[in-house]
Amino acid sequence: MKKILIVDDEVNIGLLLSKFLTRNSFSVETATNGNSAMDHLSKQKFDLVLCDYRLEDTDGKAMLIKIKDNYPSTGVIIITGYSDIKLAVELIKLGAYDYITKPLYPDEILNTINKAIETQIALNAAVEPEVTSGKKEKVTKKAEAETGEFVIGQSSASRDLMKQIMLVAPTSYSVILTGESGTGKESVAKTIHLNSPRKDKPFVAMDCGSLTKELAGSEFFGHEKGSFTGALYTKIGHFEMANGGTLFLDEVGNLSYEIQAALLRTVQERKIKRIGSTKELDLDVRIIVATNENLGDSIQKGRFREDLFHRFNEFSIHLPPISQRGKDIMVFANTFLGTANEELKAIDLDN
Repeated sequence: MKKILIVDDEVNIGLLLSKFLTRNSFSVETATNGNSAMDHLSKQKFDLVLCDYRLEDTDGKAMLIKIKDNYPSTGVIIITGYSDIKLAVELIKLGAYDYITKPLYPDEILNTINKAIETQIALNAAVEPEVTSGKKEKVTKKAEAETGEFVIGQSSASRDLMKQIMLVAPTSYSVILTGESGTGKESVAKTIHLNSPRKDKPFVAMDCGSLTKELAGSEFFGHEKGSFTGALYTKIGHFEMANGGTLFLDEVGNLSYEIQAALLRTVQERKIKRIGSTKELDLDVRIIVATNENLGDSIQKGRFREDLFHRFNEFSIHLPPISQRGKDIMVFANTFLGTANEELKAIDLDN
């Protein structure tokens, strides 16, 4: 039975939530302020804390920081009486699973709680030490988190990276991935997709660095047969191919300013039109972008639209270089060696 701590200074709300969750097979404790909540947490392990943002002795942000610092294996959902997207994004970045606004709807909150606990279990399994032969050893493993081809390292930087991936994966936020070339931005994007509700839908990757200005519109949005010279057939664009799933745009900083304007409209309206068509198509696409440039500098120099940057930057993850992941070098080397050995088994070296 999963254990939940409800923290709310409105006693009636705490009581109603407690009864509702108990009926749904959870073990529930309640607290009316931050100090009492931390006392509960010090005495027993909870799978999840459901915390009101406004408390008489503190607030949800301070509570979230304390909980994640002292009890990182416990999930946190923040509840508040008003909606503020900037605060929601900040809380997610600090480690909250989600941010729910009142009034609370039973089906919605139960669904969110179940997903939060599942995500926290996967995160704990991916980053916590495994017990082997009576002693703890830090190991790489897929655990319950689906990582595809992504190798989880042993370094603290790698574990922090995995935490951020698992925090943002279940949400619908757009994500900017930054880091040097070769740090694995596409692998991280795939891992986010595989651990999201969209995992059974398409993951479509697009290299923006190789696009010419003339072809970009067709590649993004598609075109109708005969819409321009050389359009010998109808083409489906990358947005349409990724509908329902995730579109990964690599090296997004290389896009022309004109294409950025078209992208902004698409991201805002969630609609596209193929070139040469008058019909609009509805889109349900999560966007993950990657860059090895400093987009802030590009904005200052007029090469990248600030409004598009803010549309993409609902959540950002920086991928550390190998120079900051010394403990991972042998992990990666052994992985690549094992892959090479498997490939060589299929090759007849005598021929």
